[in-house]
Amino acid sequence: MRLSLSLPPLWKTFLVFLGPMILSNILQALSGTLNNIYLGQMLGVGALAAVAAFFPILFLFISFTIGLGAGASVMIGQAYGAQKLETVKAVAGTTLTVAILFGVVVAIFGGAFTGPILQAVGTPADILPDATRYARIMLIAMPGLFVFLLMTSMMRGVGDTVTPLYALTVSTVTGLLVTPALIRGWFGLPQFGIASGAYASIVSFLVALAWLFFHMRRRKHPLAPDAVLIRHLRIDGKLLLAVLRIGIPSGVQLVLVSLAEIAVLALVNSFGSDATAAYGTVNMVINYVQFPAISIAITVSILGAQAIGAGRAAALGVITRTGILLSLIITGGLVTLCYLFSRTLIGFFITSEPVIELAQTLLHIVLWGYIIFGMSSVLAGVMRASGTVLVPTLISIVAIVGIEVPVAYGLSGHFGINGVWAAYPIAYIAMLAMQASYYQFVWRRKSIQRMV
Repeated sequence: MRLSLSLPPLWKTFLVFLGPMILSNILQALSGTLNNIYLGQMLGVGALAAVAAFFPILFLFISFTIGLGAGASVMIGQAYGAQKLETVKAVAGTTLTVAILFGVVVAIFGGAFTGPILQAVGTPADILPDATRYARIMLIAMPGLFVFLLMTSMMRGVGDTVTPLYALTVSTVTGLLVTPALIRGWFGLPQFGIASGAYASIVSFLVALAWLFFHMRRRKHPLAPDAVLIRHLRIDGKLLLAVLRIGIPSGVQLVLVSLAEIAVLALVNSFGSDATAAYGTVNMVINYVQFPAISIAITVSILGAQAIGAGRAAALGVITRTGILLSLIITGGLVTLCYLFSRTLIGFFITSEPVIELAQTLLHIVLWGYIIFGMSSVLAGVMRASGTVLVPTLISIVAIVGIEVPVAYGLSGHFGINGVWAAYPIAYIAMLAMQASYYQFVWRRKSIQRMV
């Protein structure tokens, strides 16, 4: 679908594109949430803490793929806006090839050194064996997960957010059925305990990938795995450099954010496994606020890329304003709901009363900062659409690595675990101030050129 950028239908265009993407991200979060609910309710707080201990490490390994997806989506968006369909397939083929090769490397080395990696971030000894077992299974499955994540990301570049929604629905429903079956050993299946969530995740994305293959072929999707795409499953150096010029800063940002999160997790782990379980629970709830904010930023980036590809760079200003207003309305609304129903939400994951109290306190400290985060993400998204990635990325890195982590360690000495979470909104305020300054006084004065 080629997106209309005419006015006044821009709001409609935003919502048509954004609605399925927000639902997709909610389903993606829901898949992890359901696994954690099953683990927390059926196996206890220790199982939930074991999975939480691995999450930042998992995010570290998939950050490169997310960066590739961001770069490829912008390139595909500009090519699709200019109706260069062969270039669309060429960008997709090069990006998939690199992702598969990287996934194999992660599977080999991550799977071999799972235990030492978890020990290095201070995983509490009482959950280390379970965390290691869960993490090793997930790391070995990385090549397939990378392909799934990349395909759903690249489809947005051609204006398709509905197919990723269907794929994630297939994945989520599969996980909903498989996880408890493996925990309890239903239908004669073996009982895998803590590893049930990992095995269910693998089954889920494999089933979804198989569905994607047949659905895209049947619908003759612009990114369908046909003979043209297979012919381009090789590394085109010129296209790869263009994708990496956008993707590497985004990937490096995610890697550094992941490392910062691991540093914060190591600090959280020092407060014991209850604090680790609370950390995982708060992150689960925050996902439902953060993912819509990120979806709005992605929408701004894709609409901006297609506008540039179609020679309509003048539309970028109104795209940005619409994105910021939607971020305030949608993210602000979700933050309000989470405050109102915080105890109920946390109770889905945890049965231990002291951990519920701790998690609720931490959630109240951090939630409002994601309204600020959403506005900052929109500004970075529209700049990324034009290929301006380095400075917005550096700003995000400075805010997270240079502000969030030091403030978390500093405040934890005075306020304990509460101080760790107070560092997040402080960092987001600084990030918005820097992004807005660069957008207003530097980026808006540049000449916007098409990259493909």
